[in-house]
Amino acid sequence: MSEPEETFYTNDRWQNWLSRVEEEDLDPENEDSARLLLNLQDDAAIAVAKIVSAYDEGELDQEAAVEELAGVRDIVLTEVEFEDEEKRMLIDGVQTSLVCVFYAAEEYIAAGPAEEASVDEYVHAAADAEAAEDIDAALGYLVQAGTRIIDGEELDMALVEEIEYGLVSEWVNGLDSLQSALSDPEVVEEDE
Repeated sequence: MSEPEETFYTNDRWQNWLSRVEEEDLDPENEDSARLLLNLQDDAAIAVAKIVSAYDEGELDQEAAVEELAGVRDIVLTEVEFEDEEKRMLIDGVQTSLVCVFYAAEEYIAAGPAEEASVDEYVHAAADAEAAEDIDAALGYLVQAGTRIIDGEELDMALVEEIEYGLVSEWVNGLDSLQSALSDPEVVEEDE
């Protein structure tokens, strides 16, 4: 295996997004603010999708793919030091959504797609686990769902409307970004 020419994600890229968030007058109810946060999340999900695709196409071996994912995860999940607490919380929400994306990609690379249930069944199991306050199990089910999404199964976002707001809904939101990234891995322009 040759070293891939491509850098999947950089700290500078993440910092550019954070700078935009810091400069913007953010209102989560405002469509432009919501889009900025979604673009930031989608951009990281696209990097994950590209790593998984490079792995699937044999451009990266298992070890290299896991290393690349860890590199992106370390950049994206580092605690943000904004003075504005509300913006810090908004970024924290994006990071929370992406946690499941990273785990799902790692699980997919390590073990392939889960085969015990469908995406919908895993999402329902995760919601039930969250209701029972078993957060680890909830995350585990969504990681399995994520491996199936990477394998091409559709996540029906209508499911989210049935789920109470919480970690599961945030993680499913991240999986939706991953699904979008896998179907259209175009780079999100930072200067829209």
